[in-house]
Amino acid sequence: MRRPASLLACGPRHSLGVRVDGTVAAAGDGAAGECAVEGWGDVVAVAAGSVHAARNTGRSHSVGLRADGTVLAAGWDAHGQCQVAAWRDVVAVAAGWRRSVGLLADGRVVAVGRAAEGACDVAAWREVVAITAGDWHTVGVRADGTAVATGVDRFGQCAVQGWGQLADVAAGYLHTVGLRRDGAVVATGRGDAGAGDVAGWRDVVAVAAGSHHTVGLLADGTVRAAGADDHGQCAVGGWRDVVAVAAGAAHTLGLRDDGSVLTAGDDA
Repeated sequence: MRRPASLLACGPRHSLGVRVDGTVAAAGDGAAGECAVEGWGDVVAVAAGSVHAARNTGRSHSVGLRADGTVLAAGWDAHGQCQVAAWRDVVAVAAGWRRSVGLLADGRVVAVGRAAEGACDVAAWREVVAITAGDWHTVGVRADGTAVATGVDRFGQCAVQGWGQLADVAAGYLHTVGLRRDGAVVATGRGDAGAGDVAGWRDVVAVAAGSHHTVGLLADGTVRAAGADDHGQCAVGGWRDVVAVAAGAAHTLGLRDDGSVLTAGDDA
């Protein structure tokens, strides 16, 4: 079973949302063209190039999955991360810093962009049902509920080999979060800001990972967050009727069941 489409996405300094009519809304810093999505149509999911916010990481890109399995991209393309026009039969997309990742209908995974850290080494992956991209690592969930990861593992963010019964994954800057089929959440990697403090979470139906924080959507439509809160990105305790969440470098988005969007965190 594949995870629901990503209707919201957060980059380091921009946000994306899929409208009911298949067009895409964008807000934030579009200096690199990452918000140039006005002409997109028939989109069913979006992804935003994730990277921690720093002076040398201002540029990002945006990716859109269309209903026919083709993919669109806009924004920073210095490493070929927007070269997705030839992709076909894609069912999910993810975007990291300087790369884009696509999950194919047959369970294979494709990637374009910077290859130096190994985060694009996904050609051998099979039977994958969910993907996520952190700054420098990529993670996938297999049909049997196990996980596979590639890329930088300096802080153990790729140490997912022992995980099982997974439904989804989310990758941040230096940590990875896994959602189990029973609604519990597991985490690995650098958790010095508390982004990995999810051991007590229950009844979770979706997870998102920002640079230094983690967000969980509960079955009752409420939201939990853990980790860095220096910009108020974890101030989600009052949210209700939420059906999807997304996390960026220092901000969080929540989609409500009426189509409106809740926000918390850095609004620069």
